[in-house]
This record gives sequence, C-alpha cells and structure tokens, in this order.
Amino acid sequence: MLHTEGLVIDWTQMPTYNTIMSVAAGAGLLTLVWFAWSLQKSRVGSLDGWALAFGTPGIIMFATGLHMTLTWPFAKYFPFDNIIFGEPSLAFGIVLLAAALFLWKRGHLVEASDDMGARLAATVRPLSILIIGLGLSLIAIMFAGLIFQLFAAPPEEPITGAFADYPWLEATAMSGLFGITGVGAILFPFALNTFGTGKKITAIQWVVGIILGAAGIALLLFGALNFFTHVGLIVNTMG
Repeated sequence: MLHTEGLVIDWTQMPTYNTIMSVAAGAGLLTLVWFAWSLQKSRVGSLDGWALAFGTPGIIMFATGLHMTLTWPFAKYFPFDNIIFGEPSLAFGIVLLAAALFLWKRGHLVEASDDMGARLAATVRPLSILIIGLGLSLIAIMFAGLIFQLFAAPPEEPITGAFADYPWLEATAMSGLFGITGVGAILFPFALNTFGTGKKITAIQWVVGIILGAAGIALLLFGALNFFTHVGLIVNTMG
C-alpha cells in the first residue's frame, strides 16, 4: 500500500545502494580481523581463499563508492551522504582489492616465508599514512554527524523512523560507529608493530581487533536491516 501523504521522494533521482555498501564494509572489517587472528594462530590456510574474501567486498565497495563519489546520486535530497558514504567506501574498497591482488599474486611467497604474519605486516606498513588519514576522515564525519544532526531516519522509514522525533539518537549511534571505526584505523598501523605468526597478541592489537570487529558486526547487521527499512521507505514515499 502506497502512502501519498507526508514525505514524497522521486527515487528516479536518487539511486540508493548504501545497503549493500554497509554489508560489504562490515564483511571487509570482519574478514580483516579474522585474517589477522588466523595469521597469529597459524590457522590461515590457503591465501587464495583470503584473496577471494577480500576481493569480493572490495569489488562491491569500489564500484558503488566510485559511482557515488563521481555522480552524487543523493544530490537532490541528501547531498552530504555522497561524501559520508561514497568516499570512505571507495577508499576501503581499493584497500581490500589491493590486499586481494597481493595475496593472489604473491601469496606463494608469503606462504614460503618463516613468519607469514611478520612478512604481511611489513608489506602493509607503508600504507600507514593513508590508513591514518582515512581514520581521521571518519572521525571528522563523526563530528559532522553530531554537530549537524545527520543520519536521522524520516518517520516514513520502518523501525528506525520510530525515532524520528529524537534525531540525536540515530545521529549519535551512526556518528559513534564512524568514530570508533576511525579510531581503529588510526591505531591499526601501530598494531602492526611486533605482529607475527605465533607471537603474543599485544594490548593494542587486542584493542584494534575488538574495535574493528565490533564496527564490522554493526555495519553488517545495520546494512542487512536496511534491506527492509529502505524498501519500506521507498514504498511509503513513492507518492
């Protein structure tokens, strides 16, 4: 049943796919934590499978993030969302694809090394500047979300729309999610220090693993939920 009163959106002017972007981002973060744990515990197995695990969400995030960054599909209604969702997704997608390509093409050299974990940590370390920059960007998004009260769902959106009268609630939750992910990204390069297969997990490595793992679970579940809530929003705002 279509609702003709209230908010009406011309969906031909606003392609929406941050649903699958969120699921892919969550899967990418969880895969990263799982991979690091497997490396440390000498349970990594074949690197070909991990190349697939990184490459699949990487392709999704790269394609959708690139399209959102270059075309601004939300420009008519929520132009800031093109920056908030598009650019971090593009960057993370490229990082995941780079990891997948490296494991696919150079995985046999890593497997032949005495310490796979230390070898991969040394390989990733030069990316530290970009990773820290992305972390700072996510923290900037957190402050933008809090200060400008972004992310609040309209009342026409099922479930999350029930809190439309309290825009600070979803703004705080989503901004906090961006913020903790940013903190995890900033700390990630430091977690590479002393990382190696069979070595004791340090305090900072535990912190980064928990932060990125929690953020990954939240993004994956929230993205999956949005496959219902966003469809409901479309149905309720088609006019």
